[in-house]
Amino acid sequence: MSIVTRTGDQGTTALMYGKRLSKCDPRVEAYGTVDELNAALGSARATATAGQDREQLLSIQKDLVILMGELATAVEDRSRYVKDGYALVTADLTERLDRSVQEIEQKNLSFHGWATPGANPHAAALDVARTVCRRAERQVCALQAAGQMTNPEIIIYLNRLSDLLWLLARQAEPQHQP
Repeated sequence: MSIVTRTGDQGTTALMYGKRLSKCDPRVEAYGTVDELNAALGSARATATAGQDREQLLSIQKDLVILMGELATAVEDRSRYVKDGYALVTADLTERLDRSVQEIEQKNLSFHGWATPGANPHAAALDVARTVCRRAERQVCALQAAGQMTNPEIIIYLNRLSDLLWLLARQAEPQHQP
């Protein structure tokens, strides 16, 4: 089977279970931005030197696949999605991020003023991922406001993830950076 299906040639794409939407629909924009976030995290993972960062970023990327699947399912198909055994974003996923934030904060890293991304490739990649995460969060908030998203944990997860990415980026910077 070819990757070229031609089904999107008219500017539409399929959600889970076949419902077609415009490629500029807010739902498609939201899960597309999470896909972009996943790619940005892949870049950050590729630049990571510490094995722990690599493992943590890969785990988050796997969480984002769950999140994208949920966003790529129309509200009216959500019960079918759950019945078919697909995972949902839960508080357990967010709690893992919370624990990571707490671990980094216990190291007493000090930060003054705004961060200036680019101290090194890894920190810069993490900051790119953080800003993409914030955009995804805004887009999911818009879906929720429009009644097109029923799981509030997705916003909580993205909010916590952007916090963690900020901390990871600061942690990756050389200590002598202002």
